[in-house]
Amino acid sequence: MAEQILAFAVLIALIFALNLIPVFAPPTWMALAFVGFQFPETNPWALALVGAAAATLGRLTLALLSHKIVGKKLLSKVQRANIDVIKQRLEKRTTLTFGIFLSYAFSPLPSNFLFIAYGLAGLPLLRVALPFYLGRVVSYAFFIISGQAAGRRFQIDSLESTLYAGSYFIVTQLVVIALLYAFTRVDWAVLLDEHRFLWRR
Repeated sequence: MAEQILAFAVLIALIFALNLIPVFAPPTWMALAFVGFQFPETNPWALALVGAAAATLGRLTLALLSHKIVGKKLLSKVQRANIDVIKQRLEKRTTLTFGIFLSYAFSPLPSNFLFIAYGLAGLPLLRVALPFYLGRVVSYAFFIISGQAAGRRFQIDSLESTLYAGSYFIVTQLVVIALLYAFTRVDWAVLLDEHRFLWRR
């Protein structure tokens, strides 16, 4: 029992750290699927609940740091004013924000971009904590159970799986970096009000 508690504590710390890293951190769902693959006797829902809690705390901290460090100290006044356009729109649409984070949390897509952008906008973090947590519980449980099923039935070549995971990881993180750059450069007032794309210098 003590060993299990220690293992869960280490897992929580690891997942929290992974979700605190802005870019080029291994996706949590992949790590949990690997745990399920290696330890098929693990309770998938308990693991999903713990993993989702740690991931949510990590992402909220990432958003907060993005706001405090990048948003307030590294962005210019013009860039902050541009992002404030998004903030003003989302403040009036709490249901839309809830739906976006819930839907996104069901997917295996990296969420670092979403939380960094949300943090840059300076929006209330508690508003997105619940939908993200609920979505991650379900998606993590799915990947853990899938990993357990694969561990019981198949002999997966470790080199092949590592190459696939590495390729997916590199491509998604490069996309995240491009999206973050675009997020601060797109003229949001023009895009949302006039429905045309304008790139700010």
